[in-house]
Amino acid sequence: MPAAQMSLSPRVMGRLRLASQGLLGGGFPTVPDAVRWMTAMQAQDLGSALWAVGQRVPGTAASDVRAALDAGTVVRSWPMRGTLHLLAPEDLRWILGITSERLMNLVAGRHRELAITPDDINHCRDIAFKTTEVLKESEGAPGATREQLFQAFEEAGQITKAQRGIHLLGSLCQRALLVQGPMAVTDGKVGVQQLFVPFDEWIPDSRNLGREEGIAELLFRYLRSHGPATIKDFSWWSQVPLTEARTALKGIQDRLVELQFGGASYWLSPETAAMLDDGVPGSRSLLALPGFDEYLLGYQDRSLVLAPGHAELVVPGKNGVFKRIMVSGGEVVGTWARTANGKTAGVAAEPFTGQLGPAAERSFQAQGRAYLKFMAG
Repeated sequence: MPAAQMSLSPRVMGRLRLASQGLLGGGFPTVPDAVRWMTAMQAQDLGSALWAVGQRVPGTAASDVRAALDAGTVVRSWPMRGTLHLLAPEDLRWILGITSERLMNLVAGRHRELAITPDDINHCRDIAFKTTEVLKESEGAPGATREQLFQAFEEAGQITKAQRGIHLLGSLCQRALLVQGPMAVTDGKVGVQQLFVPFDEWIPDSRNLGREEGIAELLFRYLRSHGPATIKDFSWWSQVPLTEARTALKGIQDRLVELQFGGASYWLSPETAAMLDDGVPGSRSLLALPGFDEYLLGYQDRSLVLAPGHAELVVPGKNGVFKRIMVSGGEVVGTWARTANGKTAGVAAEPFTGQLGPAAERSFQAQGRAYLKFMAG
């Protein structure tokens, strides 16, 4: 369904992405609704992931996202690119069925360096299951902490130093044997770690999709929630080979709209594309998004919304750590930071060039207040 030729610009394309991701307008009614729509939200840094959800679900607090993790209506695991994401529980198994084999092949060399064999992974599976069962019977615990599992591994002769432990845990999660469950509570306080629980106990109901059907669904949902985006963006995001992604596109492109921009084909949902008829909203919007937000991270080519000359200001030294970003009218215009003066918390804008104008500064401060209220809730 090609769209009529219209006047497009990087900022308009960026605002279409904001709309697709629920960052313009009313957002989503609940935390699970937002996560399910996004399909997978980068969540290596949990604090950033909490605010990423909060920006898409108005009126919520960080505790609401933690409560969704505690209830299992949202889960956090390693479904793609070897990094943690938030997902709907029913989606995790079939996505792993598409992505885990490729990821296992990519880490095979590292596993040889760490002396991790398939027998070691099976051994650790048995240890993990026994440990969580003992903790449930003796303490009523819903799962085991990473430290408790590492201790059990060590006692059984499985070394956990030099990242061997986290690779073992990651392998168990990527094989749908374990999954991160409720938040761990230490001395009566909720921390930033989650308990590990047996996958089938925490997610008793999973969808089952074959590889071709699964890739088609993953591609459609990515383009619906992240569009306008290219097939190369999807292939990078999901690590699905381009050949398979292009085959899948042929089967779903009649449900999408194609935009030609900058010599490339971008795909998006008809609902988002319809905004082009009356003018895409959000030209004066300013958002304070977290580091690692899907709005920037979720694409292979980020130059559409972030000028290449400013990329290193967001990811200093290309170290893989994304700073919080300010997005004005669909363009990343700076970063921002949380500040503290004694017991008083605040936010500070760090524009790439010059200073924010009075209206933009007011919008940013309103975003900052919303962020501080969200994280405190």
